[in-house]
Amino acid sequence: MKILFDQGTPAPLRHELAGHEVSTAFEMGWATLTNGELLRAAAAQFDLLLTTDQNLPHQQNITHIELGIVILPTTSWGMIRRHADLIRVAIGNASAGQIIQLVFPGMKE
Repeated sequence: MKILFDQGTPAPLRHELAGHEVSTAFEMGWATLTNGELLRAAAAQFDLLLTTDQNLPHQQNITHIELGIVILPTTSWGMIRRHADLIRVAIGNASAGQIIQLVFPGMKE
């Protein structure tokens, strides 16, 4: 699966996602794109967007975009690393036009 990391997603997470092709918005030259522009650009080249933008579901209508989205509940690398298994499961379950908003155990929704 081709995965794009949004700006707040910790880059070291790519090492926990063996078997996937991971790029960052920065690496793609997309760091300055608005959310809508980023979603359209990502949908043309990626299967999934991994982001920490909690407001994305309220700001964007993705039903017409062929891209799955997984939203991490934090930017904390330590917390994300501890829950890499949950992230891998969410990525495996994501499909185009779907948003999966993760909540890590022990964190408030």
